[in-house]
Amino acid sequence: MAPSFIIVMGVSGSGKTTLARGLAQRLGWEFEEGDELHPAANVAKMASGQPLSDADRRPWLDAIGRWMDLRREQRSSAVLTCSALRRTYRDHLREGRPDVVFCHVTVDADVLRERLENRRGHYMPASLLPSQLATLEPLGPDEPGVTVAAVGDPDQVLSEALTLLGLDPEATTA
Repeated sequence: MAPSFIIVMGVSGSGKTTLARGLAQRLGWEFEEGDELHPAANVAKMASGQPLSDADRRPWLDAIGRWMDLRREQRSSAVLTCSALRRTYRDHLREGRPDVVFCHVTVDADVLRERLENRRGHYMPASLLPSQLATLEPLGPDEPGVTVAAVGDPDQVLSEALTLLGLDPEATTA
């Protein structure tokens, strides 16, 4: 089987990591937290409450691309997180990688705000949520991927994502 990549995308606090870990575990694929691939300067900038520019994001997107390319060379499939807020970022991540599909996690803005205000141990402050929401461009109908509303408990969201991605063995055998 050729390697495949699912990029779980969305704004901070949407539940990308929870869903991505669940997908990777269920599929037996490798998992990578995309935030771990940010250059230190990006982390410092966000931690100080400054949104990233496109120029700031480019080295990060390049690092994610290199990470996927290495896994492809190893013939390994993976699930990873990346906000991938704009179409241009997603196009960059897919460039030369036809096996990339996106899973956009959506959540009500009030719920996002509450999650970010109560989150501990992460550099992304709640003050950056408005800029993320303003930057977000939902998946276009011609982009490979699905949109999942993070409604219900994590297992329900995981089940919905697997079904929409066509990866739920129970849904395909019925």
